[in-house]
Amino acid sequence: MQSKYFQQLTQDLQQQGTGTPQLILDLAQYQQNLEIVQAKIPAQLKPRLVVKSLASIPLLKLASEKLNTRRFMVFHLPHLLEMMRAFEQADILLGKPMPIHAVQGFYQNVPEQNKANDQSNIQWLIDDIKRLKQYLQFAQESNLQLNINIEIDVGLHRGGVSSQQQLIALLKLIQQYPDALRLSGLMGYDAHVAKLPNILKSPERSYQQSQQIYQQYKNTIQQQFPDLWRADLCFNGGGSPTFMQHCQQSVCNDLAFGSMLLKPSDFDLDNLSALKCALWIAAPILKVLSYSQIPGLEMLNHLPHRHKALFIYGGYWQADYIYPEKSQPHLLYGRSSNQEMLQVPRQCDIHVDDYVFLRPTQSEAIIPQFAQLYVYRERTFIEWQTFRE
Repeated sequence: MQSKYFQQLTQDLQQQGTGTPQLILDLAQYQQNLEIVQAKIPAQLKPRLVVKSLASIPLLKLASEKLNTRRFMVFHLPHLLEMMRAFEQADILLGKPMPIHAVQGFYQNVPEQNKANDQSNIQWLIDDIKRLKQYLQFAQESNLQLNINIEIDVGLHRGGVSSQQQLIALLKLIQQYPDALRLSGLMGYDAHVAKLPNILKSPERSYQQSQQIYQQYKNTIQQQFPDLWRADLCFNGGGSPTFMQHCQQSVCNDLAFGSMLLKPSDFDLDNLSALKCALWIAAPILKVLSYSQIPGLEMLNHLPHRHKALFIYGGYWQADYIYPEKSQPHLLYGRSSNQEMLQVPRQCDIHVDDYVFLRPTQSEAIIPQFAQLYVYRERTFIEWQTFRE
């Protein structure tokens, strides 16, 4: 079935393609993935789309409309301005702490008349007291009130608040300067849950522990800082690997995800098996040789050969070769991002100007390498611009 799909895609690319490597979005599969996700999310969890994983405005707009959300998580500062231009009243949570110089640069590029409105819709992520003091000084100097979301360590150990004492120190500072700082919530990323080997800890146990840690931090705000507690605080968690666990039971009210909607291979997890890959790299074949010839090892040329050699346009992407079946880079010849050599079985019926197809391991690493996303629907292609920064 998959072979027929790629054979048809090859024919359509030969008629409509660019003759260069193209990033293909299977629109029907993307829409099907959105349908599945929409049916899974409970009412108490608000979806938040991860921009770096779906780095194209039309791609994000389609998901935003289907899931009825204007909540986004942004990891790269140039994306912030793009999102504010494309989505009115977008609720933006930064996915990592931004250096103070980046924050200053952002506000220098925001038109003066938009500053008050724009900054009210942005939650800046804070991981420690030093960074919070930097943001406080900037807010006071700029006459701004910044929304502060606090990063908490729920087991990933990638920084953020890791003790009640640290959280209390941050909350006290926010409480002390209400004109400059406003608590907007917490963010606890739990990607470790799906990645820890079972021999160390089961995913179920790891998830429950991360949730317990999260709840303890929530309790601290509610019990010790009641004047900072509000019904609309954003308690963000998740990520694609733990999406299903959060849908079943979560102390969060805000759930971030993105990559799983395109299903690159890093997200081949049991609990995401209903979702299918919607993103492919198509690379034209430049040369076909009857066998692989290795420089310096010409004596091997006289041996029987079980594989043909292909040279493609481009290569060395964070992706796995999917079609033709059993195609793979040559271990001795090495990798190339210019003209990668592949081995394919001798009986493989493949020619110059045909295409090979790769499945990305991640979407966030691949999409920015391509200026356009070629949306494949009913055997035709539509171009969607991507973020290149």
